[in-house]
Amino acid sequence: MLTIHAAPLVLPVGAAAVAEGAVAVDGDRIAAIGPYEDVVAAHPAARVRRWPGLLTPGLRQDRARELLTRCYHPDPREADELGELPLWGQAFERITATMDTARRAGSVRRGLQRMLRHGTTHVVGPFGVDEPGLRTALSRSGLVQVPGRPGDGPPDLDPFAGGGDLAATAHGPLTVGGRADLAVFDVADEAALRAGGARLCVATVLAGRLVHRAR
Repeated sequence: MLTIHAAPLVLPVGAAAVAEGAVAVDGDRIAAIGPYEDVVAAHPAARVRRWPGLLTPGLRQDRARELLTRCYHPDPREADELGELPLWGQAFERITATMDTARRAGSVRRGLQRMLRHGTTHVVGPFGVDEPGLRTALSRSGLVQVPGRPGDGPPDLDPFAGGGDLAATAHGPLTVGGRADLAVFDVADEAALRAGGARLCVATVLAGRLVHRAR
């Protein structure tokens, strides 16, 4: 079923911003990008999802390998003891000293889910053949593995933590005929997005599927 995702501002990256814009998605592909009224007129039978704020391409997480292999993502039931943020460094080493396979697998699944909640659709590897559990979890998540240079500094679920702008942090531009990997943030513009970070994500669309919705 064709779906139109509409937002007060669409930033395709590599093309002009569209105020009161929309992206039409057919299956896993983008069918149209443009002003809302034009897209709806061209696809009158489409389902419409209206979002607040800013619609962009999905983001690329450069620290994915570290986040999944060198961080522990606490279970919500552990929040009182461990908090909600990824644990790394000495805290990670203390936990892994007694961590069994099931607990490690749970951390990886939660890490992938939390990446999706931050608008991430693409992750930089590598994820080796000697890590079958990790590769299976990544495949099931639907996140796309891409080549790239891992980022610097402490691992962070927010792809903007490295200081890049949207063009440098998005997986690539939104184009008609391209894969429908989108993110929506409840902010007014790119400056507010960079200031507030990807935690303000309200929706993530991966290959046309709505995989995260905050409201």
